[in-house]
Amino acid sequence: MELPLDHFRLIGVSPSATAEEILRAFQLRLDKTPDEGFTYEVLTQRSELLRLTADLLTDPESRREYENLLLNGASGLEFSSNREVAGLVLLWESGYPKEAFKMTRKALQPPQTPALGSSREADLTLLAALTARDSAIQEQQLRSYSNASDFLHEGIQLLQRMGKLGEIRKDLEEDLASLLPYRILDLLSRDLNDQESHKKGLNMLENLIVKRGGLEGNNKSEYGNYLNQKEFEAFFQQIKPYLTVQEQIDLFLELQKRGSLEAGFLAFLSLTAIGFSRRKPEKLFEARRILKKLNLSGLDSMPLIGCLDLLLADIDQASARFSSSSDEKLRDWLNNYPGNKLEAICIFCKNWLENDVLVGFRDIESKEVDLDSWFEDREIQEFIEKLEKKSNKITIKSNLLNQQINTESSIKKTTEDFDSTLDNFDERRLPWPGGIKQEYEKLDIQENKFNEEMFKNKSIEIYKYLIEKIAELKFSFGEFLKDKEIISRSPYLIYFYAFLILFTFGIGIGILRNNFKKSIQDETVAKKPLIAVDKNQKVSKKDIVQEIKKKPINELKSITEKPISINSFEVKELTNPSPTLKEIRNLINVWLLSKSNYLAGKSEISLSKIVKSGLIDRTIEERQNDIKKGIYKEINSLISRIDLESQTSSRIAVLVELDYLERIIKNSGEFVNETSFTPLKVKYILGFSNKSWKLVDFVSGL
Repeated sequence: MELPLDHFRLIGVSPSATAEEILRAFQLRLDKTPDEGFTYEVLTQRSELLRLTADLLTDPESRREYENLLLNGASGLEFSSNREVAGLVLLWESGYPKEAFKMTRKALQPPQTPALGSSREADLTLLAALTARDSAIQEQQLRSYSNASDFLHEGIQLLQRMGKLGEIRKDLEEDLASLLPYRILDLLSRDLNDQESHKKGLNMLENLIVKRGGLEGNNKSEYGNYLNQKEFEAFFQQIKPYLTVQEQIDLFLELQKRGSLEAGFLAFLSLTAIGFSRRKPEKLFEARRILKKLNLSGLDSMPLIGCLDLLLADIDQASARFSSSSDEKLRDWLNNYPGNKLEAICIFCKNWLENDVLVGFRDIESKEVDLDSWFEDREIQEFIEKLEKKSNKITIKSNLLNQQINTESSIKKTTEDFDSTLDNFDERRLPWPGGIKQEYEKLDIQENKFNEEMFKNKSIEIYKYLIEKIAELKFSFGEFLKDKEIISRSPYLIYFYAFLILFTFGIGIGILRNNFKKSIQDETVAKKPLIAVDKNQKVSKKDIVQEIKKKPINELKSITEKPISINSFEVKELTNPSPTLKEIRNLINVWLLSKSNYLAGKSEISLSKIVKSGLIDRTIEERQNDIKKGIYKEINSLISRIDLESQTSSRIAVLVELDYLERIIKNSGEFVNETSFTPLKVKYILGFSNKSWKLVDFVSGL
């Protein structure tokens, strides 16, 4: 065997060393015998090789001849097979562990494989383990962590094959595990053209995070002993700038699917970064959707969503989000900002993008954010215009659909009532047409399908008159049909009379509707209003808000609807498979009133019949947080409008507009803050389970 070593390096001296220096080095090497567990035989051979080297270099003639050989290009030392292991040990000791490991590994493979159980096998196996470890250390010092991991991995495989040195193998495995973060850093920090190494690093990073139990480190693993959460976060901050924005999006979305909330928030930031930097506003929608679903403790998401609204040119929504922030300092800053509120929001958004969003990506250059260039971008303008048109179309379509549904429902009910009335009418009690009205007054009106209570006794006379005319026309038409002679002479007259019946019926319905509407208006006007206004002047939302601010919640009344009290809306299950908007409105009113009373500390919240437990738990958590802060909330909310958005057999979504006022007050009675919206748009979602409808969730500021 030829070793890549000369006699000077073998004994550990320079070529210019004197004889005395060589003898001193020789004695030190003899005294410092490796104690890792080599056999006596190989240690004896090691001593003999050192002695031969010392004799050669201290003899002037022999040394001169050897130096001439080196000058003529000679390199390496030849060793006989029986001294091969000792030579490899000296190579390792001389500071060449990588060369020693490669040659030792080769000596353990066929056809050079030593006999099982022999001292040579034991010495070579031990030497392989020691040289693998030292090779890894040497590579780490050069910051070549991937190569270091390769040496450890090969050493572990070799020991597994040999079936020896279990303790040393365990040490190597621990070294390999502790080296994983550095190995990932090595692979990802390479040039992007090295796609194979970069992809390998990404896979290793994802496996490491998953094995730890997400970015939060929820699982106990072998990495916990050397890479605690604080160390991992520092490592991850170092790794992040070597990943592109799309790589981070893919990674964080995958980790979020596995239950990591922090990954969800980082996915939101990455989507915002790619949306803003690449002028892809659709990515901002995806980012907003993710953030709305996150439930990170202590996260105030309102100003962040407000920034996205601002970038999408929805100024009113952005302002509403910031006003809804739970950060008192932020609200104070906005309220006390010397300039325009929009200017303050733009400054906040600009700083947020520069400092928190557009940083830590390999392919995004961190620079000063220019919001003007964003809004001046033609593609952004076109996207926002399309968005506004789409929103208008959806609104119009929704309104038309609601009108169509209401119209079809009204026609269907009217038709059913009309048919039922005709079917139940006793023609034998009818005299000739001249006496119909007097005879009809004798009938029992309660037998008819029309419900007088529905009209609250406001249009009973119109109602009676309509029934009389229907009966009169039916009787006349029936007598006409009996005249077969007329029918045979003019069959088309049948259709003419049928048309007259329907036409008269339509006129009656119109009269009934107008009178009913007028009666409702008269009843509303008859009530004493909260705000003194001229009867020809419309009440503005501003007036409503001002009045809300003046009244406590138990005295709150709406100008357009009856006062809301918990007694007005009994907490009972909504079992109707297809509830009306009025029933849904009542359910939401009960929720709003009960929630406001609870947050004000006036009552407990007990709505399990109509509200899902998750929504109740969130309200209880909000109240507990307020108690810790020493505050309570007075919330006044009035439903000014409710529209059906969608309905299936198991889910109903309604869009509600609220006149909303919230006051935050300290327990001492000191006023803290006030927030109002006119209107506040909220989507309420109901779910059908256990044979009743329950409020499942709501989304504010749509």
